[in-house]
Amino acid sequence: MTEPPAPHEPDASRGRLGPIAIVVASVALVVTWSSGFVGAELAARAGGEPITVLAWRFVVLAGLLVGAMLVLRRPWPGPASWLRQGTIGLLSQAAYLLLIFEGVRAGVDGGTAALIAALQPMLVATVAGRVLSERATGWMWGGMVVGLAGVALVVSGALGGAGAPLWAYALPFAGVLALGTGTVLQRRWHLHDDLLQTITMQALVAGAAFMLVALLRGQAAPPATPDLWFAVLWLVLLASLGGYVLYVTVTRSHGATFVSTMLYLTPPTTMLWVLLVFGVPVTPLGIAGLVVAAAGVAIVLVAQRRASRGA
Repeated sequence: MTEPPAPHEPDASRGRLGPIAIVVASVALVVTWSSGFVGAELAARAGGEPITVLAWRFVVLAGLLVGAMLVLRRPWPGPASWLRQGTIGLLSQAAYLLLIFEGVRAGVDGGTAALIAALQPMLVATVAGRVLSERATGWMWGGMVVGLAGVALVVSGALGGAGAPLWAYALPFAGVLALGTGTVLQRRWHLHDDLLQTITMQALVAGAAFMLVALLRGQAAPPATPDLWFAVLWLVLLASLGGYVLYVTVTRSHGATFVSTMLYLTPPTTMLWVLLVFGVPVTPLGIAGLVVAAAGVAIVLVAQRRASRGA
């Protein structure tokens, strides 16, 4: 009889996407994940408070997901699943988003926040190697450094202009740690909840956390303008039902290091989103950053594939 994988080892066969499917999912992940930054800008231009937008984004999201659970008659998971999925939701959604927003609110400019967020693949690779046996080779580390350099080129025009206090920079960094920790736990715990159950539990817990903060700040009133509701729905449909659902799917399929590396392409893709939605021109430095970041991701993916074949 074949022994099941040890608890600390990822089960590579469970839910693994095929070659074409993973390419499509990865491209869609980058595009939809990047849309979240556009949604945040839409909300800011409509005069929305960040915590209000986050709270109602997850209220709407949780309502849609609970409705889907009821219509499809999906069983509700037990307490153990709620505890683990709730923990991941608090880390990967509530803590990550709130800390990034709070860092910007405290004076950290968007470019610096994006650069700090780009440290996530290296942090995840460091932890994943010890916890998940997803060992990063020298070529993979080199690719991550190249990817980080590409992100630095993209955001270089927006660095260092806000004069934020030193402690404020710890907020986005803590947010990156939270997302990275949630990503590793998503892979390590081998949760048997299906995708709809997973996203529903995480959205309910994260939404409760956001609404609690909004109530404490007196900013829990629903959005009052059509423009603000448009921003909320943009975030729900593209960033959550698109970006985060794909993030969980790709994490389950190809691991924490793989999915985190794909996020190197988020700032360059956001640059293209901003061009399409707001008409902000792309700079030559931005194009160069896009090329360098893509090269870094390509190096990591090729090295990871070769390492998998060797194993």
